[in-house]
Amino acid sequence: MRKCFIIIFCIHFFIGHAYAVDKTGTTAAKFLHMNVGSRAVGMGGAFTSIANDATAMYWNPAGLGFHKVKEVFFNHSNWIADISFDYFGFSLPLLNNQFFGLNITSVTMDDMEVTRYGNENTGETFSAANYAVGATYSINLTDRFSIGFNGKYIQENIANNRAAGIALDIGTLFSTPYGFMLGTSISNFGPKMNMTGDDLLVPVDIDETIEGNNESVTGYLSTDKFDLPLILRVGISDQINVGQFGIATWSIDVNSPNDNTMYLNAGFECELFNKLLIVRSGMNSLFLHDREKEMSMGIGLNMTNILKKNLFINYSVETLSHLGETHQFSIQFSL
Repeated sequence: MRKCFIIIFCIHFFIGHAYAVDKTGTTAAKFLHMNVGSRAVGMGGAFTSIANDATAMYWNPAGLGFHKVKEVFFNHSNWIADISFDYFGFSLPLLNNQFFGLNITSVTMDDMEVTRYGNENTGETFSAANYAVGATYSINLTDRFSIGFNGKYIQENIANNRAAGIALDIGTLFSTPYGFMLGTSISNFGPKMNMTGDDLLVPVDIDETIEGNNESVTGYLSTDKFDLPLILRVGISDQINVGQFGIATWSIDVNSPNDNTMYLNAGFECELFNKLLIVRSGMNSLFLHDREKEMSMGIGLNMTNILKKNLFINYSVETLSHLGETHQFSIQFSL
């Protein structure tokens, strides 16, 4: 059965890759594709079937209830071009087998100088930022199967313009009788977004061929509407006992976004020294043409036995083909 599943899994991926259409750069709110969590990033973004911390609200909302996550989670990344990428997650139980969570994602940067054609030193500045605020509900339908939903409000801002919208994430997580975990999720399902704002207000001469008409009429430039970056993830993971070294976990995700071709993420982590130290490695965007993300590595510290509190500290670094490296740091503690 396991071999049959793996064969179907691989056929689905390679057929989709062979007949894919290049749709790069065709969606709004691209920041929703920025991978969340230093542990997940350290494993190459192959986290759909693991999703056992508060970042489950991003990767697979079903993981919140399946793993009975009750914690506070902070994550920060010094992303490219001095951009700050931050994520906050909070989860707690409601009733038996039901969990609730809140999450905030932000992408911020320093103010930038306004430049115009023929006048580069205007002395003016403008800001740009993106935000997503979500609420998650997850329920265990059986002891092996969980389903979760994450609804979120999205906003992109640049100068005096903004685009806003809503989206829904849905995920399932299944502990198979054969030992491995199977996870699926579809993220960012929602209506199209378009930019509006005062910077799109311009003077309009309705008909330049008519003399004496009102030249002070104003109008808004109409901007196109773009789809949200919808993505379907299917993941499989399992644990291996490596004797004295502890427990190792491997994971593979197949990703099918609406703005690019299909690709694969693969990751590995190993617990050492009685789970005190965790080392991770992964590959992102495998089989993606002209992929930017390459290899990732990470390390984690489980401070539970030392501080007698459930405290985890994780760090990851991810190499990019043309943009250098990105670093993520996270801290999480159970309530």
